[in-house]
Amino acid sequence: MFKVPEHQVAGHQASDGKLGPLVDDLGRFYKPLQSDGRGSKELAFYETFSSDTRVPDHIRRFFPVFYGSQLLEASNGSGKCLHLVLQDIVSGRINPSIMDVKIGSRTWYPGASDQYIKKCFEKDGKTTTVSLGFRISGFQLYEGEESGFWKPGRNDVQSFTVDDVRSVLRRFVSSSSSIGNEKPDCSFAPSIYGGSAGILEQLLELKAWFEDQTIYHFHSCSLLILFDKESVRKGSTPAVEIKLIDFAHVLEGKGVIDHNFLGGLCSLIKFVSDSKESSITANVESEKPHDCTSNGNCITITSRTLVRPIDLTAKEAVFINGFPCKKPVR
Repeated sequence: MFKVPEHQVAGHQASDGKLGPLVDDLGRFYKPLQSDGRGSKELAFYETFSSDTRVPDHIRRFFPVFYGSQLLEASNGSGKCLHLVLQDIVSGRINPSIMDVKIGSRTWYPGASDQYIKKCFEKDGKTTTVSLGFRISGFQLYEGEESGFWKPGRNDVQSFTVDDVRSVLRRFVSSSSSIGNEKPDCSFAPSIYGGSAGILEQLLELKAWFEDQTIYHFHSCSLLILFDKESVRKGSTPAVEIKLIDFAHVLEGKGVIDHNFLGGLCSLIKFVSDSKESSITANVESEKPHDCTSNGNCITITSRTLVRPIDLTAKEAVFINGFPCKKPVR
C-alpha cells in the first residue's frame, strides 16, 4: 500500500493534490520523475552509478539503494507516472530527527538556461549558500513525547543566517530539556556527531573521496543527516546516517575535482566539528587559538578539527571555505 512520506523535510511533497513521492511498508521510496528532463537525467544517473565500478564500495553506502523504476498512479491523481524506486532511508526509525543540507556555493550547473541560472543565483544569495557553501533546506527535530517534532516552515528555513545555522546544528543534538534555552546543551553531540561511526567521521570519509574523485560533479545535491534518539540510547546500528540525494543535475567530472561540492562539504564539516566541540568545552570561540593562511583564511584549532590526521605539507594543502583539504592534483 502506497502512502505519503511522514518524515519528508524538503523537496516536492505529495500534499494538497500535488505531485510528490510515495512510500510503502516494505522500505521503499517512490520518487516521480520530474519534468523538463530532470527526472530522466536522475534516472540515468542512478542506472550509471549503480554499475560504475570506479565508485568504491565503502562510498556506495552514502547513496540510497536503487531498485529501478516503476510505473505508478501519481499522487496527484493525474494518471500513471514513472517513478524512481529507492531505499526509504527513514524506514524503521522511531521519531527520526532529519536535516536536509544542500551542498555547494553554487546550485546552478554548467549549460543551464540563463533563466534557471538567474533563479538559482537569486535564491543562493538570499540564503547561506554563498556565504557558507551550504544551506539547510529543511529539517525536523524530535523534541519529546509532549512537544513532538519541531519542523520550521520553508520560508523560515530559507531565511536562516549563519548564526541560525550554527544554533540549529547545536539544537539538533541537544536534550529535550535544553532545546528551548538560548544555549542548547548539545548533550547528544558526542554520540551523534562524534565517535568512530558518527556524523563527523562519515562526512570525513566522504570528503576523502571527493578530494580525489573526478568522475562526477554533483550540482544542487543534498546531504540528509538523520538519527533517532531512541537508537542512540540503545546503541543500535546504524544509529546515525548520512545519505546523498537529488541527482537531477549531476554531470560528468571529466577528470576535474568537484570543487563546488568539496568546498561546501568542508564548510559543513567545520560547523559540525564546532558543534561537537561546544559539548566538550565551555571556552568561547574568541579564546580558541586560530591558524591563518597567507590568503587570510582562518580556522579554529580544536582537538578534533581534523579528526582523522592528514599528513600534508604546506604545498599539498589548500584551504576551502576556511577548512584544510588535500590540494587537487592538476
